[in-house]
Amino acid sequence: MNIWFSFFLLTCGISIFLIMKIRIMKRELKSICQILPEVIDTDTNCLITLNTKDKELKRLATTLNENLKKLRKLEIEYRQGNQELKSSITNISHDLRTPLTAIRGYLDLLEDKNLNRKQHKYLKTMDQKVKELIFLSEQLFDFSKGMDTFQSLEKKEVVLNDLLEDVVASFYGLFLKYHITPTIDICKVKVKRFLNEGLVKRVFENIISNGIKYGEDDFRIKLDQEGVIEFSNRTSILDKVSLEKLFDRYYTVENAEKANGIGLSIAKQFVELMNGEIKAVYQDGFFIIRINF
Repeated sequence: MNIWFSFFLLTCGISIFLIMKIRIMKRELKSICQILPEVIDTDTNCLITLNTKDKELKRLATTLNENLKKLRKLEIEYRQGNQELKSSITNISHDLRTPLTAIRGYLDLLEDKNLNRKQHKYLKTMDQKVKELIFLSEQLFDFSKGMDTFQSLEKKEVVLNDLLEDVVASFYGLFLKYHITPTIDICKVKVKRFLNEGLVKRVFENIISNGIKYGEDDFRIKLDQEGVIEFSNRTSILDKVSLEKLFDRYYTVENAEKANGIGLSIAKQFVELMNGEIKAVYQDGFFIIRINF
C-alpha cells in the first residue's frame, strides 16, 4: 500500500513539475512572440531577453538574436547601397543636363542659319533626340528622389475628377499633334480621396504620355464613381509577355518610338506609396492600365 502511495506521490510530483515547466515555456514563448516584431520593427540594437534557466529556450533566444544581428547588418548595407545608388543616379542626371542644355543652345543657333531642306530635317531629328535625353535625365532624377520626396509631401482631400480633367487638358497639344481624339468618360459624382495631389498628377501624366507613345488609336480615359481610373488604347506593339514586364524599372518596348522604361515604373511606385493598386491588362487588342485609389 505504501509503495502505491509513494508511486502516486511521485507521479503527482512529476506531473506538477511538467505542468509548471510547460507553463513557463508557454509564457516565455508568448513573450518571444510579443517582443520579436517590436525588435524587428524598432531601429535599435535591442535583443531578445528571457527570464528563464531553461537551456533550450536560452538556445532559441540566442539563435534568434544571432539572426537579428545578421538581419540588421544586411539592412544597414542595403540602406547604404540604396543611398549610394540614388546619389549616383542624381549625379548622373545633373551631369547629363549640362551638356544636353548646351547642345540644345547650339541647335537653336543653327536654326537661324541658311540650311537646305535635308539639313533642316537632320537638325529637327537631332533636336528631338536631345529633348528625349533631357526628358529621360529628368525621369532618372525623379526616380532617385521619388521615394524620399514622398515622405515629406502632404496628403489632403483631392477630387479625382478635377485632377484627371486638368491633366487631360494639358495634353491637348500632343493629342492634336498625333491626331488623337480621346474618348473621355468621367463620372459626374465627385470622387474624393485622401492623396497627394502632385503625385496623382504625375501618375496620370506618365500613363497618358506612355499611351501616346505606344498607342495607335481609340484612346480612352474613364473614371467611375468607385474611384477606378482606366486608360486604354489599341496597340499592336505590346503583347502578354511585354505586358508582364511593363512596370519593370528599366524595361523598354523596342518597337515603340521614343520609348523608355522609367515612366510606368515611377507611376507604379507612386500609386503604391499612396496605398492604391495599379495593373495592366491586354484584352481584345486593347492595352488597359487600371488604377484604384
